[in-house]
Amino acid sequence: MEDKKNKVIKSYLLAVVGCIFLTLFDQFTKWLAVVNLKNQEPFVLIKGVFKLEYLENRGAAFGIMQNQQLFFAVTAILIIAVIFFMYGRMPHTKRFYILRICAVMVSAGAIGNLIDRLRLNYVVDFFYFEAIDFPVFNVADCYVVLACIGFALSVLFYYKEEELKVFSLKKDKK
Repeated sequence: MEDKKNKVIKSYLLAVVGCIFLTLFDQFTKWLAVVNLKNQEPFVLIKGVFKLEYLENRGAAFGIMQNQQLFFAVTAILIIAVIFFMYGRMPHTKRFYILRICAVMVSAGAIGNLIDRLRLNYVVDFFYFEAIDFPVFNVADCYVVLACIGFALSVLFYYKEEELKVFSLKKDKK
């Protein structure tokens, strides 16, 4: 019993450390963008394809919902709370590493952009795929997208339906 408790504590500790590391890395890249890209011409990495371009995003993806900072902050907090709840329901076994890593990545992405919104009243974005005119984004956005892809693929192709019942809110009738 003590070994299981230590495993759970270690799992939570690794999640917190991972989330802090990813969030700090996101904030560091945004600081670099402010220092090196703000009020500058975009830094072209691949002409006509990809460049680093500073943008102060006061909305969500694709520029929707401009200046709704309170809504975004509350939504981020709710997402983090749901992830924390789900993390607690996950078995702390190797089989669930994928979902735990995805949970940490989504949390770090939400926290990274939440820090910007609370501190600056906008999110610093700087990656721009010019070739497809994709909206400018940042490292926190990458965390969320990669985690959602990992989550979707693992739920569709890796986990069995029985294994995912740990997330059900229904009481199991035996």
